[in-house]
Amino acid sequence: MKKIAILTSGGDAPGMNAAIRSAAKFAFYQGLEVFGVRRGYKGMVDNDIFKMTSSDVSGIIDRGGTVLLSARLPEFKDPEVRKIAADNLKAHKIQGLIVIGGDGSFRGADLLFKEHGIKVIGIPGTIDNDIIGTDFTIGYDTTLNIIIEAMVRLRDTATSHERTYLVEVMGRDAGDLALYASLAAGGDGFFIPEAKDSIQDIAGVIKERRAAGKLHDIILVSEGVGSAYEIGKELTKIVDTELRITVLGHIQRGGSPSAFDRVLATKMGAKAVKELMAGESGMMICSESNKITTKFIDYAWNGIVDNTQKRKDIELAHILTR
Repeated sequence: MKKIAILTSGGDAPGMNAAIRSAAKFAFYQGLEVFGVRRGYKGMVDNDIFKMTSSDVSGIIDRGGTVLLSARLPEFKDPEVRKIAADNLKAHKIQGLIVIGGDGSFRGADLLFKEHGIKVIGIPGTIDNDIIGTDFTIGYDTTLNIIIEAMVRLRDTATSHERTYLVEVMGRDAGDLALYASLAAGGDGFFIPEAKDSIQDIAGVIKERRAAGKLHDIILVSEGVGSAYEIGKELTKIVDTELRITVLGHIQRGGSPSAFDRVLATKMGAKAVKELMAGESGMMICSESNKITTKFIDYAWNGIVDNTQKRKDIELAHILTR
């Protein structure tokens, strides 16, 4: 292994730059040449591939987003498009590829390995924390803290005006951001895919709180269950409360990564290079019980989901919303 490439793909996540920096610097230390691929798989197809130096990763550990840029390329599902990408890597004599992204990005990496023999290692970078096999993904902790800060600010207004706030957060089909923001910031209810709370259930919670003399509510809505605006319309038909909607949107992705995300990304970046140097391929880097481990990359979509702890956390959160 003499030449490797790094790319970021899909939605950006705070901590991606820390992973890029770690992988590049560790590879330089091992005497490897490192190439950056701009704009993910799109850049690979467009041959937007450049040789990196230490100056390319200097001062980026505390920056959000990704200095390698990111883009989505639905056309990458086409085998002919993947062949163009693989041929471009081979033209640069690149032997190994580190892909930082979510499960969609991992699927593309897996196909490059199986179809064209490109050695690939995936690093889970997504704010949603929805990659099977790893306890945490890069960016999740930072985003969680952004949501918590927003809830703290909203509570001041909610209390002053005796309002109910529905706060819509990201997460795709995973409710981790909404659930654990509720636990960490004292939320008053939540709609997440894993819990299936009905609008009637939440309305009942609001009525109980009003009867107990509590005059405001902050309820989290995970985007995976639907629009906060639509839920709000139905909710006000059932319970008499002054309602406001806040959709945090892409503000959740930005900003300097937390210390946790920086350390996690740094460990994962170095581990990815180690795996490539050891001749491994088709693997993803995982965080399990505070240890950095590996699994086959297709575990991200074929693995077994153990929601035992999450179910316990949902039960606790339900109790604490009363």
